[in-house]
Amino acid sequence: MRSPLLRIFRILFSALVLICFFLVFSDFKNLIPSKYINILLYLQFVPSVLKFYDLRSLAAAGFIAVILLTFLSGRTYCSFLCPLGIGQDLFSRIGGLIKKRFRRYGFKKPHTVIRYSLLTASVIVIFIWGIYMLTLLDPYSIFGRFMTYFAKPVVILINNFLAGILHKFDVYTLDHITIKGFPLLSYSVPAAFFILIGSLSLTRGRLYCNMICPVGTLLGLLSKVSLLRIRFDENNCSRCGRCSLRCKSSCIDFLHKHVDVSRCVSCFNCINVCPDKALSYGPVRLKKKVHETDLEKRKFVAGSLLLLLGLPQIVRGQEKTTPQPRKESTVKENKTSPVCPPGAGSIADFNIDCTACSLCITACPNGVLQPAILQYGFTGMMQPVMDYHKSFCTFNCTKCTEICPTNALRPLALEAKKLTQLGKVNFIKDNCIVKTEKTACGACSESCPTKAVYMIPYEGNLLIPETNTDICIGCGHCEFVCPTKPFKSIFVDGNPVHQAAKKPENVQSEMETPVEFPF
Repeated sequence: MRSPLLRIFRILFSALVLICFFLVFSDFKNLIPSKYINILLYLQFVPSVLKFYDLRSLAAAGFIAVILLTFLSGRTYCSFLCPLGIGQDLFSRIGGLIKKRFRRYGFKKPHTVIRYSLLTASVIVIFIWGIYMLTLLDPYSIFGRFMTYFAKPVVILINNFLAGILHKFDVYTLDHITIKGFPLLSYSVPAAFFILIGSLSLTRGRLYCNMICPVGTLLGLLSKVSLLRIRFDENNCSRCGRCSLRCKSSCIDFLHKHVDVSRCVSCFNCINVCPDKALSYGPVRLKKKVHETDLEKRKFVAGSLLLLLGLPQIVRGQEKTTPQPRKESTVKENKTSPVCPPGAGSIADFNIDCTACSLCITACPNGVLQPAILQYGFTGMMQPVMDYHKSFCTFNCTKCTEICPTNALRPLALEAKKLTQLGKVNFIKDNCIVKTEKTACGACSESCPTKAVYMIPYEGNLLIPETNTDICIGCGHCEFVCPTKPFKSIFVDGNPVHQAAKKPENVQSEMETPVEFPF
């Protein structure tokens, strides 16, 4: 096929995919149903591999569809379905508008040693140390972090600006949304990758995809045996070189009339720009010369896939809290384990499957999920952790369990979530202002949805909290509203393995504690 409609279709389809992902990650009102988000996430390669590893179900095997698509049409996944790849195309176009020379790419020799070394290193690290390498290099997760850390706050700022204008005219269609930041150190990795990938795509096109990205390298190996590919009509080609200059993957050697299909992402720019109609997209033409290395490459691909599925457990670390002082308290909270989100089952299982894409963080309606620094250890950086100094886990919410693309957070029915114990409540009497200042409080008891925290007589007319860990689910309501600083007088210590809480007698199932508690 030589039709210019190929490129137009690619642009329209990829733009639609990018818009959908943008809406998912910037949806600060949680308007998009989880079932539609899961459809969009089904074909994301690394999350699908991890989810399939957990469920062993074809319903979670979107990566198989991607592999079959690659065998059929080459690396079309990178141009049509990968949000990071589509974002790079957008940056490349912006770079061309800044300087025309940025859009004159030209043929470059493949960075073979770097590409396959990084792919091999990723597989080895996965086998020995867990998915930390994938957490850093998975294109979907990188895009998710860009959106959660940088794009979504900008969207909220625009919303607040428009809301301020409309409110002056007594129009209240838009609400003012509070922007909740993350620990400063957690921005370092997304910022570094944003600078790296942004600068490369602005000036060098798809260099990141074809030099660093392990998914791109793996799919490039598979595409060597693809049925459909870009091909030369040697009789018509005049070697003008226009195709090579417009190829953002720098994979067209026009002098030898050869396309490196392992780097070609089927953007169809070359077909559109060729004046001789010498380039087309269609079935591969068999040649008499057979490459001896094809069999070895196929064995390498098969071995890589097997290693990808052999994901080990990784070591978890301990939580390091960041209290925000308001009143002086003296006894430090003795937290022995971080609190991981509902649906994780255990911290170890969660760390294995989570790629830190940040979708659950951006979807959390209460903002209790925060990117981890060292709570899970070095290999768990940027994975979501419950921060009850920031907020609390809403009793009637299962949003994060519904949208996780890797099954690191397994779907939980609401009734099951209400009886899942993420951690246990602990009370430090020496920090409580009822004892230290002889002041009535009771914030923790009033906010507890299961009444695992309740008040008992103390001195005179004063009441002081007491806890029942059997019915506590570790939601963090009590810790969040406790007014003592720098150390809370009541806190939740995470369960390394989630447990079943006993059903309380009286559950305030519809209670919604305000984020700004009146103290």
